[in-house]
Amino acid sequence: MEWTGPASGQADRRARGGVRIIAGRWRGRNIIAPPGGRTRPTTDRVREAWMSALQHDLPGAHVLDLYAGSGALGLEALSRGAAHATFVEMAAGPLRALRSNVDRLGAADGVAVVRADALRWLESVVEPAFDVAFADPPYDSGAAALLVARFVARPFARILTLEHRAREVLPLPDFTRTRRYGDTALTFITAPE
Repeated sequence: MEWTGPASGQADRRARGGVRIIAGRWRGRNIIAPPGGRTRPTTDRVREAWMSALQHDLPGAHVLDLYAGSGALGLEALSRGAAHATFVEMAAGPLRALRSNVDRLGAADGVAVVRADALRWLESVVEPAFDVAFADPPYDSGAAALLVARFVARPFARILTLEHRAREVLPLPDFTRTRRYGDTALTFITAPE
């Protein structure tokens, strides 16, 4: 598994298979991480920075969580006031964890869970269908660059937010800002008006 410098207590929670909701109505609640070592959960530090950067965009928002894994990003957004979250995940293990987490938090009324390849699924999205899109594709897979290119060609949200390896070169447009957290970077791309 690949981790980017877990803060105190995070390694213990991950060893037990859990991720903590940081703020909002479900603050402090644990959700389960997908089994196995193929999924790289976003650290609490990076997730907190991510949500803080979007704090004014989340209340009442319709969010999209691509490469959803456990659903931690979309569930955190719901906890902080988003109105609805659509989760897109392909792998069976993460999907089971995601559905369990939605049930655990009693969030079923505010979510849609889609089993699909994220890039293929986006082909059917009429833009811009979402307020905020979160994406945490597998590092070094090339998916981050493809996702940015797709967003630039046909925006599917008002804002695309993307976690990727800091050294990864992406085809970023002018209306972009990136923040680094060690080996991890968060990139925020606003759709043109």
